[in-house]
Amino acid sequence: MWFRNLQVYRFPAPWKISASNLEEQLGRHAFRAASGYEMQSRGWMSPRDDGGLVHSVNGQMLITTCTEKKLLPASVIKEGIKTKAVDAEQQQGYKPGRKQLREIKEQVTDELLPRAFNVRRHSGVWIDPANGWLVIDAGSTGKAEDIVTLLYKSIDDFTLDRLDTSVSPGAAMTAWLANDDVPHGFSIDQETELQSPVEEKATVRFVRHALDPKEVQRHIAAGKQCTRLALTWADRVSFVLTESLILKRIVPVDVIVEGEAAPAQNDDERFDADFTLMTGELQRLIADLVMALGGLQDGQQK
Repeated sequence: MWFRNLQVYRFPAPWKISASNLEEQLGRHAFRAASGYEMQSRGWMSPRDDGGLVHSVNGQMLITTCTEKKLLPASVIKEGIKTKAVDAEQQQGYKPGRKQLREIKEQVTDELLPRAFNVRRHSGVWIDPANGWLVIDAGSTGKAEDIVTLLYKSIDDFTLDRLDTSVSPGAAMTAWLANDDVPHGFSIDQETELQSPVEEKATVRFVRHALDPKEVQRHIAAGKQCTRLALTWADRVSFVLTESLILKRIVPVDVIVEGEAAPAQNDDERFDADFTLMTGELQRLIADLVMALGGLQDGQQK
């Protein structure tokens, strides 16, 4: 059940909402399937399919969003518009104008929506009251912002700040590569992206390729900056760090999954053991990464 991506936020004030209170507040925006004429529906869903919207283990909380979207292929809509536009031209004796075409498009969309395919996407949100972190499993900033918006709608007096470090990830990663040196506890893996900040955005990527320090340093000397870098932390968790401070492609080393999870008697115990293992490892990873990036930016200290 490991998160695949980490987008980390901080609470500006200590988290004081109990699991039961949070459950009650999230219930006001519980997920419901999109109606026949809705393109999308988003809400909170049980992480364990047991009806509870908040799953709490050792003070760590897990909540889950569900987004349902209806798929309407553009080609199908286009064909429907074309057919209705021809019918309208025959009836009125002239081609539909822009305003009428917009109305036809809306009509075609409304007619097709009840027959559209529904696709659901789930995203986990981990709340760590002890460290004041909220972590979203989302690969893009846009998806994370949609979830943050839902959090603001759902929770009373809710405030949240994006995690901000003293040294930007882009500057830090560039320096690590330029000096062929990374902070203690981290190692560089076989993937990186270097991009020129000028308008052309000239980009060099190394994928599954051993990095030649001298070659990388030549690109940096020419003005390129590191925008993505694959790292392993403490020989325990591998990930790709981006210039936006998003951790992608989280992969725990096999020894963690196979050798350190507590014995479980059933699925519920196994889920709790995995969640406890994940949060314990990622707490330390995030703390070490923040330190490697110069600590928290002024104003984000607890």
